[in-house]
Amino acid sequence: MKMKIKNLPVRYLIVLLTFICTSVCYIERVGFSIAYTVAADAAGVKQSTKGTILSTFYYGYACSQVPGGYFAQKIGGRKILLLSFLLWSLTCAILPLDPNKTLILVTARLLVGVSQGFIFPSIHTVLAQWVPPHERSRSVSLTTSGMYLGAALGMLFLPSLVKFKGPQSVFIAEAFLGFVWSFIWFRYSSDPKSSASGAGESILPVNKKVDGRVSVGIEKSSVEKNGGKKSGIGIPWGKIMTSFPVWAIVVNNFTFHYALYVLMNWLPTYFELGLKLSLHEMGSSKMLPYLNMFVFSNIGGVVADYLITRRIMSVTRTRKFLNTVGFLVASFALIVIPSFRTSGGAVFCSSVALGFLALGRAGFAVNHMDIAPRYAGIVMGVSNTAGTLAGIVGVDLTGKLLEAAKSSDSDLSSPESWRVVFFIPGLLCVFSSVIFLLFSTGERIFD
Repeated sequence: MKMKIKNLPVRYLIVLLTFICTSVCYIERVGFSIAYTVAADAAGVKQSTKGTILSTFYYGYACSQVPGGYFAQKIGGRKILLLSFLLWSLTCAILPLDPNKTLILVTARLLVGVSQGFIFPSIHTVLAQWVPPHERSRSVSLTTSGMYLGAALGMLFLPSLVKFKGPQSVFIAEAFLGFVWSFIWFRYSSDPKSSASGAGESILPVNKKVDGRVSVGIEKSSVEKNGGKKSGIGIPWGKIMTSFPVWAIVVNNFTFHYALYVLMNWLPTYFELGLKLSLHEMGSSKMLPYLNMFVFSNIGGVVADYLITRRIMSVTRTRKFLNTVGFLVASFALIVIPSFRTSGGAVFCSSVALGFLALGRAGFAVNHMDIAPRYAGIVMGVSNTAGTLAGIVGVDLTGKLLEAAKSSDSDLSSPESWRVVFFIPGLLCVFSSVIFLLFSTGERIFD
């Protein structure tokens, strides 16, 4: 196994490639929302129908989260990641964007959702194998921040691509990026020596009690403990599904993705119809909410690792502190979005909301690897299933709320048409932050 490429240690290369991976995935998601919105509005498609099409992705995504964690655990995250990337890239390459061909669009979005559903459990499995405890928060935060950079880049460049080359050009560009990343991952990624099959971890982060505080250490994997052979210990599904700390992560993942997916899928419509602005003419300002997520996600990771390694706070208190601050500030920003009727005000509020949600990821999102490093992909799959259900509920519900507002003689340019849309995720943020305060832990609870 090549341990260095141009003097770059493999674990850094893996983190860099997974960061690019999440960036490309979110360029695809934002890209479909932008391209489909333009095509659907031109064809006179109803808002409720738009909500149904935009939410279809999440049905497929939800179905493959837990299977993604299972197969990543059994076959190897590196291999599953490559296969899923190739599948969604191929689907984008052959997808015709015609708003009137609903069945084709639904089928294609389901397939893209299923294939992308394997990606994040696979990434968590790979990172659990490679990343040592003292680098865990910033590595996971950097990887996940790729989502927001990808969304920002998509919002910056894709509206212009649609304007000058048409909506279909977005899918060609996304497929190209997907195939390029797949080649680089195939060429340069690798499994740890002790888990060439992908079934075990070479690095297992462990949280231990030291003078009343939780510290981190490294334990040999089950593969190493058994002389290179698989331990044969099954996945503790019962314990996972009945664990309060796991459910604390699940609830917060649901809320985070409800807010994120509603903004990601409906912010273009809010700018276009709610504020009567052109995405193309807004310039770089439309990318600021996602760029803010990128910045705050990495700030959260660095702050978390600093607080833990300097023993300023225990792992548990660090996770709860960042999660609470992030979600409560985001709640306020979400609720006041409709009160601002200028592009600057809407961009500022959505930037604060998404930025502090990203800060909160240094609480709940990294917590998978705190409590269950050996089953990080599995727990991530369970958690992300809830997050995906949030996409199904939130994106579709938003379309129905807006359609109801139109039918009650309200113009979508009225702030009242959007108030409930943003109040719901704001209220969820308060509720989920309380749940995380009560039930989460930074200690390892799965052997």
